[in-house]
Amino acid sequence: MTTPQEVLKRIQDNNIQMIDLKFIDTPGTWQHLTVYHNQIDETSFTDGVPFDGSSIRGWKAINESDMAMVLDPNTAWIDPFMKEPTLSIICSIKEPRTGEWYNRCPRVIAQKAVDYLVSTGIGDTAFLGPEAEFFIFDDVRFDQTAHQGYYYVDSVEGRWNSGKEEGPNLGNKPGYKQGYFPVPPTDTFQDIRTEMLLTMAECGVPIEKQHHEVATGGQCELGFRFGKLIEAADWLMTYKYVIKNVAKKYGKTVTFMPKPIFGDNGSGMHTHQSIWKDGQPLFAGDKYAGLSDMALHYIGGILKHAPALLAITNPTTNSYKRLVPGYEAPVNLAYSQGNRSASIRIPLSGTNPKAKRLEFRCPDATSNPYLAFAAMLCAGLDGIKNKIDPGQPLDKNIYELSPEELAKVPSTPGSLELALEALENDHAFLTEPGVFTEDFIQTWISYKLDNEVNPMRLRPHPYEFALYYDV
Repeated sequence: MTTPQEVLKRIQDNNIQMIDLKFIDTPGTWQHLTVYHNQIDETSFTDGVPFDGSSIRGWKAINESDMAMVLDPNTAWIDPFMKEPTLSIICSIKEPRTGEWYNRCPRVIAQKAVDYLVSTGIGDTAFLGPEAEFFIFDDVRFDQTAHQGYYYVDSVEGRWNSGKEEGPNLGNKPGYKQGYFPVPPTDTFQDIRTEMLLTMAECGVPIEKQHHEVATGGQCELGFRFGKLIEAADWLMTYKYVIKNVAKKYGKTVTFMPKPIFGDNGSGMHTHQSIWKDGQPLFAGDKYAGLSDMALHYIGGILKHAPALLAITNPTTNSYKRLVPGYEAPVNLAYSQGNRSASIRIPLSGTNPKAKRLEFRCPDATSNPYLAFAAMLCAGLDGIKNKIDPGQPLDKNIYELSPEELAKVPSTPGSLELALEALENDHAFLTEPGVFTEDFIQTWISYKLDNEVNPMRLRPHPYEFALYYDV
């Protein structure tokens, strides 16, 4: 379905009663409003469906709360988790009084990034392919009060359960950093992942694969084909929605937190990207690793702006528990065709120029994909426009570098606070093209400081009791 008329015909032909309108808030969580089918007509795809936006995080004040969800007919699918037949449609947000697109709507920002790419003449299509990892747990508990703070997670695959009385314990627990790719019975999530993958296909996501990931405790990944910037973000949100709901059906729970388990690998979202024009790829060439000058300059832009970029692509305090050396984490702001500790890798792609791309390995799936993809594209385009040199590739084993060599390799910020400081000092590459507004950047920084950084700073950490109680 690509037109409003086709969507409305499907609603009528299939006697669909309910329409579920989904949109994304600023931090990156889907919100929804379900309406009876007679509330949708052709104007819903242009003027939108009105709603109150005053309670949406990072959006409107109560005295200016009227907003409208504009339906995108390309995103319609039958929601597999609703009892009654329900058509799901993803929306972008408009200001109903002015008819203007809302400048804090992440999906609108993503569209502005695509429009900016076209306006430069550099290309007309940005392709992105995110690889979002996640954990499947059997039990999770957490709380934070004035006198206590704790979390507890458990998994049937948890290595910490190798001695647990399970009546009987059959072993088959993957060791720490040994979860890639054991067959069943060590891998206990084969059937769940298959159902997740096939359900994603029912929702219009072009599926490719599923597998266990490196960590113990049920770390997994599903793969889908790369897509144009906005559809890739739409697919990623559908991916997260499906995975969480299929897990719930099995009595399990999923988290996309980058580092929920101490001492094992965290979850990232390596993001493959390339630019095309008139149906032709622009990143293939005769330079390093088969790249073009344009691709190298794009890398230069990503590396130059990476500290600021991470405030959007790695936007949680937990993100920086993953970005530490020693766990295959891409903490080095360099590029390489094989070194996975470099933040940008050039994957093996054979001789087909259409497969040539780069992989930015820093992001994680706590990011809002519309904002993350838009920001990465802006950084890369800044590199292309200004011919930013990415420097020499990092093809050596990072752990074998001398202290002198290592000192020359810049690293990712060590905390969300430092990344936000970098964004405060370096965001012209986002605002000058008109993709992000200054209002949005300042709102983002304030929201993250007020709701995440400062609350974490104020609270005692459980491990501090182990360190300091007897001082």
